[in-house]
Amino acid sequence: MKTATALAIRHVAFEDLGSFAPVLRQRGFIVGYREAGLDDLEARDLMDADLVIVLGGPVGVYETAHYPFLKHELRLIAHRIKSNRPVLGICLGAQLMARTLGARVYKGRRKELSWGALSLSKEGRASPLAALARTEVLHWHGDTFDLPDGATLLASNENYANQAFAFGDTALALQFHVEVTAGGFEHWLIGHAVEIADARGVDVAMLRRQARRKAPRLEQRGPRVLSDWLDHVGL
Repeated sequence: MKTATALAIRHVAFEDLGSFAPVLRQRGFIVGYREAGLDDLEARDLMDADLVIVLGGPVGVYETAHYPFLKHELRLIAHRIKSNRPVLGICLGAQLMARTLGARVYKGRRKELSWGALSLSKEGRASPLAALARTEVLHWHGDTFDLPDGATLLASNENYANQAFAFGDTALALQFHVEVTAGGFEHWLIGHAVEIADARGVDVAMLRRQARRKAPRLEQRGPRVLSDWLDHVGL
């Protein structure tokens, strides 16, 4: 019996699989990372993996002139969607998926660096995101995207109408983070120190207090989202 493979594209070391990693290993996946800017992101193992997860990062989809690896990610995602192979995009990964599907990705009217609730659409309440009802997630982005043609909107909030969408049966895009853990969040505060310092009305102490209250519940509910989605795509 073939062992399933899950590969995650990582852009910065501290934005990793977090609470998703144990779920994948418990389900028997061989889990690995491919590093953006270092590894070949159009390699055969990524094209053919049972599951690809494109993680978050601090660059913009439209910055391909500065970060050429983004072009390779776009082609990888396009191949996965065309081949009906499961692909999950988180934050930057969601923006890359939106762009792959022809939607506009652009700077939003405000940065979201905070914990907050989602408003699930009717379709969202019937999706794996139902596990996030009454659960606040981590928002950490300045860019946003239009909903791609043919995509199903799953979640919004008061700041951005498009927070999550599904495309077909095997592609899921999450603008927010559900994989972050209480223990791992401290690395976010260090790695994003400059961004936090430049953000109006945001400070490290506030974010840490929020995480202490909200991360434990998310750490329980986030893995359920992944597990239910894996069931949905037959993995």
